[in-house]
Amino acid sequence: MTFSIVGRCPETGQLGIAISSSSIAVGARCPWARAGVGVVATQNVTLPALGPQVLDLLEHDQLEPAAAVERALNANGWSEYRQVTTIDAQGRTAFFTGKEALGVHHALAGEQCVAAGNMLASIEVTAAMVHAFENAAGLLADRLLAAMHAATDAGGEAGPVHSAALKIVGDHTWPIADLRVDWADEDPIGQLDTLWQAYRPQMQDYLTRALNPTLAPSYGVPGDE
Repeated sequence: MTFSIVGRCPETGQLGIAISSSSIAVGARCPWARAGVGVVATQNVTLPALGPQVLDLLEHDQLEPAAAVERALNANGWSEYRQVTTIDAQGRTAFFTGKEALGVHHALAGEQCVAAGNMLASIEVTAAMVHAFENAAGLLADRLLAAMHAATDAGGEAGPVHSAALKIVGDHTWPIADLRVDWADEDPIGQLDTLWQAYRPQMQDYLTRALNPTLAPSYGVPGDE
C-alpha cells in the first residue's frame, strides 16, 4: 500500500522524505517534516495526526525518536494498525510497525535514513532503498529519489502505485521542496522525479525571492518583472 524513506544529509542538515502509495494523494496525509527538528512518515492505516505529534515531542519535549514515536502511538490508540518512521535533526532514527500492518511489511534503518513499507513485493525492497540512499550522490532529494527508484526495481508494492511525494526542509521554517503527484495511472515516482528535475534549478531562486525580493529573478510570467 505504501513505501517510504526518511533521511538526513549530514553536510547540509537537510531533512526529507520520499513516499509512494497505491492510494490517491499520499503527500496529503503521510509525510511530515519540520526544519531543525525531524521528519516523520505515518503510513499503513494512516493517522495523519501522528506526524505533527511526533515532531512536537521531538522539539518541545526533547524526546529521542523512539520515545517520541512510542508516546504518540500510545496517546492515540490503534497502534497495531500503524507504521511510523522518523529521523531527527541529530540523525537518530526510530521505526514502528504494528502487528496488523498490511501484507508483507518491513522497516529498516540505515546510515542517516529509515526505509519502510507495507503490501510490499518482498522485504528486500527496504534493503534496496537503504543501500541506494547510502550510496547515491547528489542532494538529499536526489538520494531519496534514488531510493524510491531502487524500491521499484526491487519489486516495490505488490500492486501498482498511483501517487508519490517528496518533501525537504533546510534552514527555514517552510519546506524548500514540497512536490507531489497526487494521481498517475503509471509511474508516479518517475513523474515525481521529473518534477524535481524541473524544480531543482529554481529552488535557490525561490529562497532568494522569499528572503530578499529585491534580488528576485524574473521568470517571464505576467506581472513578474
